[in-house]
Amino acid sequence: MGVQKKISIEVTVHDTAEELDGSYRELMSMAVNARKKAYAPYSKFSVGAAVLMENNEILEGNNQENACYPAGLCAERVAIFYAGAKYPGMRIRAIAISAAALDHKVSDPVAPCGSCRQAISEYEFKQKEPIKILFMGETGKVITCNSVADLLPLGFNSSYLE
Repeated sequence: MGVQKKISIEVTVHDTAEELDGSYRELMSMAVNARKKAYAPYSKFSVGAAVLMENNEILEGNNQENACYPAGLCAERVAIFYAGAKYPGMRIRAIAISAAALDHKVSDPVAPCGSCRQAISEYEFKQKEPIKILFMGETGKVITCNSVADLLPLGFNSSYLE
């Protein structure tokens, strides 16, 4: 008979982005700006992401859709892959995400999808340091996690391949 274990996470919930500390407020503002430039003609659901690097540079990404649906990419992966391409080996401190829909108001925080969680997890494992994740909708509350492990417990990484 197995032993049952409980896995719990802890997040911080802010009522608005204005409650964030200065650098994270700027990071979220850049994610909102990136969201406004998303290419989302099919889903009409725009997402922006901003990545804070250890050199304090902020890199943006947004979702890029394609008529052949699986060919598009989410904002989080666009931003984090850009960070990895521009600064290979440099640590990522945080990623902020904002989402909005064309046909309705998105006021609840929108967390990264499973594929994006896995991609962020890869970078976190590679750099051996957590990546803070902040996410919100178009307006309203912001949720902050200290690591992707808060969103993807029992995650898969390259240590299983050795």
